[in-house]
Amino acid sequence: MPAETEIAAEETVPQDGAAGTGRLEEEGDIAADYLEELLDIADIDGDIDIEVRNGRTYISIVSDEETDSLKDLVGRDGEVLDALQELTRLSVLSATDTRSRLVLDISGYRDRRNIELTRIAKDAAEQIKAGTASVALEAMGAYERKIVHDAIAELGLESESEGEGASRHIVVTAGQ
Repeated sequence: MPAETEIAAEETVPQDGAAGTGRLEEEGDIAADYLEELLDIADIDGDIDIEVRNGRTYISIVSDEETDSLKDLVGRDGEVLDALQELTRLSVLSATDTRSRLVLDISGYRDRRNIELTRIAKDAAEQIKAGTASVALEAMGAYERKIVHDAIAELGLESESEGEGASRHIVVTAGQ
């Protein structure tokens, strides 16, 4: 018996007058249809929530019970989640001919990881303020680097991405 998937949409309109919100809603619908089909094929239960905020579409897959199936969709260090996000973006691209910046989350993994990344940024800032010239962080994907760069900037320090491919990481400095 195929899994039952529920889709709920919630819209948070950006304060700039909702420019492009219709396109983002369409993007969310296409992504949700793609993910719903994927969940049905894999016989995984989950609800799909769509939210448009800050000029970006956020898709969340959640379940009442924390199942191993959803954990498997996150994978080790979010690797499977990142791959699913890219596949979902490709699905939107093929349907709309427009590149998508949607963010996919499963069982709150990204929220938990964002908290961890903010802590990592604060720890690096403390090391810099204690006199360390620079702090090199672990390698991470573009989405996670963006979160860390933003957190470092809020702390009044500078950060730069270095390295290539899977070795790309952030180096934090006090700046000028």
